[in-house]
Amino acid sequence: MQQKIKITLSSGKDQSLRRFHPWVFSGAIKKIYGDVQEGDVVDVYDNKDNFLGTGHYQIGSIAVRVFSFNQVIPDKNFWKEKILSAINYRKQLGLYDNAHTNVYRLLFAEGDGMPGLIIDFYNGTAVLQTHSIGMHLAKTEITDALRELMGDKLKCVYDKSEETMPKQAKVKATNGYLWGKPESNEVIENGKKFFIDWEGGQKTGFFVDQRENRSILEKYVSGKKVLNTFCYTGGFSVYAGMAGAAEVHSVDSSKKAIYLTDKNIALNNLTNHQSFAIDTFDFLKDKEGDYDVIILDPPAFAKSRDVKHNAVMGYKRLNAEAMKQIKKGGILFTFSCSQVVDRYLFNHTITSAAIVAGRKVRVIQHLSQPADHPVNIFHPEGEYLKGLILQVE
Repeated sequence: MQQKIKITLSSGKDQSLRRFHPWVFSGAIKKIYGDVQEGDVVDVYDNKDNFLGTGHYQIGSIAVRVFSFNQVIPDKNFWKEKILSAINYRKQLGLYDNAHTNVYRLLFAEGDGMPGLIIDFYNGTAVLQTHSIGMHLAKTEITDALRELMGDKLKCVYDKSEETMPKQAKVKATNGYLWGKPESNEVIENGKKFFIDWEGGQKTGFFVDQRENRSILEKYVSGKKVLNTFCYTGGFSVYAGMAGAAEVHSVDSSKKAIYLTDKNIALNNLTNHQSFAIDTFDFLKDKEGDYDVIILDPPAFAKSRDVKHNAVMGYKRLNAEAMKQIKKGGILFTFSCSQVVDRYLFNHTITSAAIVAGRKVRVIQHLSQPADHPVNIFHPEGEYLKGLILQVE
């Protein structure tokens, strides 16, 4: 293994690491000893030469993602120990061996002490996404560790990092199987069946993070007319249909998403459903009083702070329109998965939307991501999914 590079921080720039926050920003660095390359393992020290942490170096605002606050050599055994901790945590949650749910997040970046890596498990297939060069370079050791720890439970490992690697990176990722081959693309979530396209779909193939929120929806839809916007693979639509909704409409601008939604509707033998390949804003026009329940689960409107204002305006416009159109006394599920839009700003934006819509709104419940997407208490940025259940008078 290559000898680790030493990085020293400027005076006073070490406090976040002392509080176990796993990011070192480029502006905090005083000196780099040696010829550092993106993806290299580095040791970080304070200005008085006290060790602070070991992590991966990368070019950008976040210069080091720390994966250990002890001085370690990140070999296969190191990654194996990290992954074992993540597996044991999912066992505590009752997800690892669950006949009613065989799809979940197996490893969640900073939440599991491995910044730059996520792994979703789909009924035997582990779909891996690296968001840093360092984790990408360690994918062989990570795959080997997964195989040893999961045994026959694991059928294959698929790398879907082509879309998530830093754009300026010299190392290019190519999607493909790192080991094995899948036995099935069908999964079960809370007893519902879904077809997962991890090769051609968005993210890793399914929005695993909405599992518990989909389940919460069930108690609000019996006998109701439901609209699921930005439906992707129809997760909320399937739950609503199976919970006794009178009628379910799914909307997405992507024809491929509508195809997958229809496939999942058929997989669960639902007949109370109709889908529309159309922009959500266009669809919502002139729908006043049509729907008892509306779900707004848009893609991240903001992926960087530079476009945060535009994103907030987008959320405000979308929610205001839905509030105007929903039936009196209707239930609105609304979400933001933009990490740069924190919970306070999201709530404030929804308040502004209610003012624009001129409707009285009650907050029924605050929503977030499930426990298999854990938030490291020292890294609050890990709570990216915000949601509200609202009653609109």
